[in-house]
This record gives sequence, C-alpha cells and structure tokens, in this order.
Amino acid sequence: MTYRNLILFLVILPACAMATEEPKYTVTKSDGDFEVRRYEPYIVAQTVVDTTDTDEGSNEGFRRIAGYIFGGNKVRQKIAMTAPVTTERSEKIAMTAPVITAKQAASTAVSFVMPSEYTMETLPVPDDTRVTLRQVPSRTMAVITFSGRWTDENFQEHTEELKQWIARQKLKIIGDPVIARYNPPFIPFFFRHNEVQIPIE
Repeated sequence: MTYRNLILFLVILPACAMATEEPKYTVTKSDGDFEVRRYEPYIVAQTVVDTTDTDEGSNEGFRRIAGYIFGGNKVRQKIAMTAPVTTERSEKIAMTAPVITAKQAASTAVSFVMPSEYTMETLPVPDDTRVTLRQVPSRTMAVITFSGRWTDENFQEHTEELKQWIARQKLKIIGDPVIARYNPPFIPFFFRHNEVQIPIE
C-alpha cells in the first residue's frame, strides 16, 4: 500500500465506518470457514487494469473507482461506500497467426459494489471512461473466509484450500476466483475479514 493510498483511505475513514451494506445472499451450505452462497443481483462500478502485478492493479483500480464515488461523475454526486471491494485477476488469451500459437496477458478487475438504492438508470455516469457500471446477475459462489495480510501468497493459499473443498463437495467451478476485502488497510491484519469466492454451477 503506497503512502498516497494510505492518505486516501484515512480521508475516507468516516465513510468506511458507515459502510455496512453488502450484497444480499442466502447461505445454502456451511462448513467451518467454507460456505456456498446464492447471491441476488447487484451492480458494481468496475475498472480493468492491464498489469501482471496484482498489488499495482488493485491500487490503480481503487484510485479510479474511489474518484468516481467521491464525485468524479457527471452530476458530481457522492456515493456511499459499501463492502466488499473485490479484485479478480484473469488470464486472457491473445491469439496470433497461426492459430496454434497464443500468448497470455494478465489483467486485474477491481469492483466496488454499489448501494442497493441505485439502479443502472439512476447511477451517475463516471467521468473516467475506464470506470464502467455493470449488473452482476444472480449467481452461486463457494467462499472461504479468513483473516490476515493482503499478500498474493496468502490469497493463493486460501484459493487452493477453497478449490480442494469444492472438489471434495463434488461441485463444479465455472469462473475465476474473486478476492473480497472488507476492511481498509489501517485495520490490524488479525482483525481483517477477507474472502476468496469462486463461482460454481
């Protein structure tokens, strides 16, 4: 976390303290730190950062969307913070000639969940064209909850744990893992609420 981002988080501390709204879901299975959840539809403000560095992508993505919710939109309207902030890294296949040759490029998608009072029609249009509004349909997610530091190693470890649990439950993965962070960085790591979520059939 850069000094600039730390200052930004300190500025938005009052908003974070009130940010209790989360996407609505129903737990259909619970097993210790693991759950299967059925999420209702919700809207996100999302930006995609082309980088292979997850921390760099998360920081840049956060700056872009924070700018949007703190008035960087066509009507200069501030939007309440919610939880969690999610990060999703995907490997895109760039096809070349001949068809049998391909190379990989990585991107990081950062999303803020929008308050449920808004619809796609009532949300203000972002000034930054790299920020888009997207309706997330109802979906089922397998989830592992944990505390700890925000490191690639920590998230990778829990992603593998979740994938193994999914396999034991004989469930089918249908999408990329999503990192969900529920706390600002000034919260001590041992108090943080983190999740890895994986879409399942």
